[in-house]
Amino acid sequence: MSISRRLLAPFVAMLGLGAAPAMAQEAPWPNRPIEFLAGFPNGSGVDIYQRRLAGPLSRALGQPVVVNNRVGAGGNIASDVVAKARPDGYLILFGTAGTHAINQTLYRRLPFNVMTDFTPIAHLGDVPNIMITSIERRPNYRTCQDVIADARARPGALNYPSTGNGASTHLAGALFAARAGLDVVHVPFPGQPGAVTSLLGGQTDFFFNQVGPAMGMIQQGAVRGLAVTTRTRIAALPDVPTVAEACGLPDFESTTWYGVFGPPGLPDAITRRLNEEIVKIIEEPEFRRWLIDTQGIDPPTVRTPAEFRAVQERDVARWAQVVRDARATVD
Repeated sequence: MSISRRLLAPFVAMLGLGAAPAMAQEAPWPNRPIEFLAGFPNGSGVDIYQRRLAGPLSRALGQPVVVNNRVGAGGNIASDVVAKARPDGYLILFGTAGTHAINQTLYRRLPFNVMTDFTPIAHLGDVPNIMITSIERRPNYRTCQDVIADARARPGALNYPSTGNGASTHLAGALFAARAGLDVVHVPFPGQPGAVTSLLGGQTDFFFNQVGPAMGMIQQGAVRGLAVTTRTRIAALPDVPTVAEACGLPDFESTTWYGVFGPPGLPDAITRRLNEEIVKIIEEPEFRRWLIDTQGIDPPTVRTPAEFRAVQERDVARWAQVVRDARATVD
């Protein structure tokens, strides 16, 4: 070996070692487990959907999709984690209209911007709420008008729970109270279990729960469904009237949505792949039947990330007006 080649050999070896990590970083995505993060607890409508979606998504991507819930602040804690995460496709967020439209106005201070600090990936469907009461604890509440009459007769005496400040369960109740001119008390809980327990135990009087978690309780005869928050009745509960019908509140609507988001700057190729796989799963007949019949969710009609972004932009403005009408704020 010549002197010049002997001198260059160590540098060539160093370059080779330096190239190995770079090549490893270019391995096709995904090559390790993906974390699917949500801001709501076990048993919530978000958790039920998230776990149902994770299985087929794991099979489609060829890697485990691990479900994790980081609860608190109306979903803002989990959202903040994703907003500040590396945009490598290994941490995605199960978001809602609450976390990514309502909270922008509802909370006085947020550590992120819902429009600029996330990458929209896929719309998962529209989610109605349903006004329910305990059959055992409130047998006199047979209609929505019964609740209104009692609230007007006893100002400040009735309570309604929610699954957290800023959740659809909170805002639907606040909007109902504002539109009906009622003095009722909001009692937030950190998720579904506490709110349901308070209703069944008689500590709270009515609950604008999401349809999915409420379906089983209605079928078991534990609660009575008084009104759905959609403009028209839903296929899963065709005998339950709308709030407009049952409560005498014309044009009342409080329907939200679910969606998947990534950190800001998520590469287009990863965004497209996730979107395509999720859309395929949701369009499967069995999955659609599960959405409609057991969760009361309308399957999405928007399919691309750009269309989902447009829905989010529209709803940030729409919910800002609803928050103001309901006079709801959270520090």
